[in-house]
Amino acid sequence: MIDFNNSTMIKLGPSQPTADVVSMLVQGEEIYRSFRGARDSVHFTSKRIICINVQGITGKKTDYSSLPYSKVQAWSVETAGTFDRDCELEVWYSGLGKVRLEFAGSVDIKIIGQIIGDHVL
Repeated sequence: MIDFNNSTMIKLGPSQPTADVVSMLVQGEEIYRSFRGARDSVHFTSKRIICINVQGITGKKTDYSSLPYSKVQAWSVETAGTFDRDCELEVWYSGLGKVRLEFAGSVDIKIIGQIIGDHVL
């Protein structure tokens, strides 16, 4: 499991879904948005958030975390500012706790909040 509280994940920017995440989708699931850091990625689908954490120097070990919208208790989005140029998403899950993801300032974080709201509310 990714340690979301102590993550050294580089700020995520928009990207295209990769074949490994597409192969994980269940029937009827579709990818809404994909984001990538240096090696890690996050994908917002119609059923869950999929976090992919590439580990180690060689990158052969990979952690895949599936975070279903059905377990979301609350979420928060923070837009970029003048001096703080990144935006943030915090999601609280029952049984897991808080998941925090940082995105590049160019990402429209409100759309991500809307995606979560559409599936939670």
